[in-house]
Amino acid sequence: MLVVTVALAAGQTATAGETSGLPLPRFVSLRSDEVNLRTGPGVRYPIDWIYSRKDLPVEVVAEFEAWRKIRDWQGSEGWVHQSMLQGRRMMVVIGATRVLRTSDAESADQVATIEAGVFGRLLQCPRNRDFCRVEIQQTQGWLKRDEFWGVYKGEWIE
Repeated sequence: MLVVTVALAAGQTATAGETSGLPLPRFVSLRSDEVNLRTGPGVRYPIDWIYSRKDLPVEVVAEFEAWRKIRDWQGSEGWVHQSMLQGRRMMVVIGATRVLRTSDAESADQVATIEAGVFGRLLQCPRNRDFCRVEIQQTQGWLKRDEFWGVYKGEWIE
């Protein structure tokens, strides 16, 4: 077990299917308003941080038994129990103020102006398109993929 933990900490990723059979890395979100981020995969490891935001988007980068090593949008990493994660795809606006548009085109009308750090739900990322459809505070629209964190380059979500 120590060898696996050391190898993962050194930046090597676990092979897909090692525990869950799902691909690594992958995006998920937090299931609860209180999630303990631990320094290792188990309750014997100290709590490094407590997340207090349900639906926060995170990236699963490694797995060990029922534990998932996650990374948040600011780069913090640690281990959480799989029961604290859900498959709902969420996103967070990054960089500067962004424009939410009515369609997936640069010339589309503006729906809203969105500040960096605002969270929302990822609804659709069509294949071979630069925009994804999102919902932010009950308003739907389109953002460019590089304007938010929560989707991989070239990933499509229907």
